[in-house]
Amino acid sequence: MQLSRFPRFRLGHFPTPLEFLPNLTRHLGGPDIYIKRDDCTGLATGGNKTRKLEFLVADALAQGADVLITQGAVQSNHARQTAAAAVVAGMQCKILLEERVTGAPEEYAESGNVMLDHLLGAEIVARLPAGTDMAAAMEDLAASLRKQGRKPYVIPGGGSNPVGALGYVACAQELLNQSFEMGLEIDHVVHATGSAGTQAGLVAGFAAASSGIPVYGIGVRAPRPRQEENVWKLAQATLDYMGVPQSVLDRSDVVANTDYVGDGYGVATNAMVDAIRLAAQTDAILLDPVYSGKGMAGLIDLIRKGHFKKGENIVFIHTGGTVGLYAYRHIFGA
Repeated sequence: MQLSRFPRFRLGHFPTPLEFLPNLTRHLGGPDIYIKRDDCTGLATGGNKTRKLEFLVADALAQGADVLITQGAVQSNHARQTAAAAVVAGMQCKILLEERVTGAPEEYAESGNVMLDHLLGAEIVARLPAGTDMAAAMEDLAASLRKQGRKPYVIPGGGSNPVGALGYVACAQELLNQSFEMGLEIDHVVHATGSAGTQAGLVAGFAAASSGIPVYGIGVRAPRPRQEENVWKLAQATLDYMGVPQSVLDRSDVVANTDYVGDGYGVATNAMVDAIRLAAQTDAILLDPVYSGKGMAGLIDLIRKGHFKKGENIVFIHTGGTVGLYAYRHIFGA
């Protein structure tokens, strides 16, 4: 599995730290909890999409593209990182935002990631209603740009396709190297799963390396059957793209628990708020309200229920997005 044969445009600070969380571990009294700090990837406050964008931007440049097009929710971490990647690569960036959260205050619409989108020089072309076919909207935008003589490159939401998922195949390799150097036997990797690229890349990467490390996704949007099917299909497609037989992967390797979504994507839950406060006030880890906050809420609850047990080593992947906390100031109060 030689990822070096795939084009890569360097954007991030790698390897990201793998740290023990002693105070949270002690507080919960269960397994030893480690955190993979992909909030520290370095690109305009960092996040997990940076890994994906290294392969996506390289592909865009290889095709002669001069503008990146992508989409996401209003407070999209992916959109912000794509805007930043475009700056580094000398390209323009055009963003379509989907209004998935209803009744949010003005700070949700304009602060956090949105503020940084503007600061980075990206153009927010439109804010579209929830349920819009965003893939079709991006293709329409790309077609109009081609008529103007431009060369757009369309990046799916979350950067989640086989090219982007290579970023988390690389992360799986990175984790295996770090755990070897630390003498750490990893029993479970846990993370928030949404557009499926992070989980698909990890599952494919660990399977291709015959590591035996299970990946446990905690969903933030889709119902469990759909989320698992999305991950399964993308993991298979990623293995195909890598030239690795699909037989290394079993359907049972894909697990997505969606019990912690609450009322929907980006909608705050009490458990998410409590998890973010607990991580901040035990080990000074700042999570985000949409992904890692709900992922941590799920992990904490599962530990308390005995799903993950004392003596095990859990690696929680911090997917970034801390800047989104500013858009949720009304939830956390003074």
